Amino acid sequence: MKNRYSHWFAALASDDKSPVYRRLVNLIAADIDSGLYQPQERLPTLRDMAARLSLNYSTVARAYSEARSRGLIDSSPGTGSYVKGKTPSFSLRGGGDVEMTMNSLPEPADPALLEALNAEAAALFDGGNLQSLLRYQDFGGSEADKLAGVQLLAPLLEQPSVERMLVCPGIHSVLVALLSMLAKAGDTVCVPDLVYPGLKAIAAQLGVSLKALECDSEGPTIRSLEAMCRAESVAALYLNPTLQNPTTHTMSMRRREAIADLARRYSLPIIEDDAYALVPEVPVAPIANLVPELTYYVTGLSKCFGPGMRVAYLHTPGKLIAKRTAGALRSLSVMASPVNNALATRWIDKGMLAAMVTSIRAESRARQALAAQYFSDYSYAAHPDGFHLWLTLPGAVEQSPSVVASHLRTQKVGVVSSAAFSTNNRPPPAVRLCLGGTTTRYQYEESLKLVVDILEHPSHLSSISF
Repeated sequence: MKNRYSHWFAALASDDKSPVYRRLVNLIAADIDSGLYQPQERLPTLRDMAARLSLNYSTVARAYSEARSRGLIDSSPGTGSYVKGKTPSFSLRGGGDVEMTMNSLPEPADPALLEALNAEAAALFDGGNLQSLLRYQDFGGSEADKLAGVQLLAPLLEQPSVERMLVCPGIHSVLVALLSMLAKAGDTVCVPDLVYPGLKAIAAQLGVSLKALECDSEGPTIRSLEAMCRAESVAALYLNPTLQNPTTHTMSMRRREAIADLARRYSLPIIEDDAYALVPEVPVAPIANLVPELTYYVTGLSKCFGPGMRVAYLHTPGKLIAKRTAGALRSLSVMASPVNNALATRWIDKGMLAAMVTSIRAESRARQALAAQYFSDYSYAAHPDGFHLWLTLPGAVEQSPSVVASHLRTQKVGVVSSAAFSTNNRPPPAVRLCLGGTTTRYQYEESLKLVVDILEHPSHLSSISF
């Protein structure tokens, strides 16, 4: 083991005038960057490291403390100190690489349904309204569009209001506006330890700090959220409480009530990203029902109708706040497409959306059944109505989620590594697998076979270069 640290001795014994503990931290950082230290790798204990390097215990203790404050390592009672994983930097201001592989729903193959959708779209344009739809509109949608949004959210929200409703060009643009409105550069927004990668990209672009909360199977724990609120000023809390991306977990009503109570005590704004709200057959009551005066509730059509329908419905905490939010969104996107809005409104009014959701849900269930068959020997989380799952990698490949994901994507399998979602630099040994997209059920089953092949024969990865 001494050879593992042999290159450190010269650096520690050099004429460098910086403190020894700081040189030790820099050595740890360099080995992480070079790959000599791998994510989740355990470091020697303080006494063991001091003995190996012939240093004082206090010097090593100070170095470990500094390494923790710099986000290089972490510690847990009973497990010691270990290396944090490196997550994407999202340096968008300079055009950095961002993992934005989307989670697409399965496309329905019901000819009668597709014919009905086409007929309703044709009827919209045959009605002589095309010219009016090509003009500038006030932001937030027409009265008819807002009423359609109220109709859409009625099974979820208690007394949705047209005055608090904004029809927007997709959930992603709503998140950009809300973060820019609620937080300024340097402010803290609390998030789960795994989130939608797009939120990480938005925060990086705006200079907003995302602080990861301790999570369990339901999402952020109340203890960690309250500790964060006590320790510093928190601009907002972001949650994806139903069919969470990527874990598929759904927060219990008891946890939702506890979060609502804490938000009210600390006057904490909540961004409730309920993108998958309409996916489960049995809807789950949003947090917005519990603390409506603080919650910005948003859902849309991309996860229940089709990603090309960039139409989202934002229900704000109040009438005046709706106007302020409309101003923030208008400055970013001018307006949502009146054509898209009109199509969405017509399909909602005519019952086409409900039929589409039913068809997509049926296909998702069939694909989940196949996943259960192929992954019966592995640990994964999924919702029977959902179209993604969270697969825990077995021991032979648990240190290689990024390699596994990269390889499978070359085979046209919709897999994303846990690092893309991680906000605490400790990505778990897992990947998100998308069950949808343009693939047929047969093609999807072939993809499952490719995933299982890697899990059963991890040696296949050793011959792959990236």
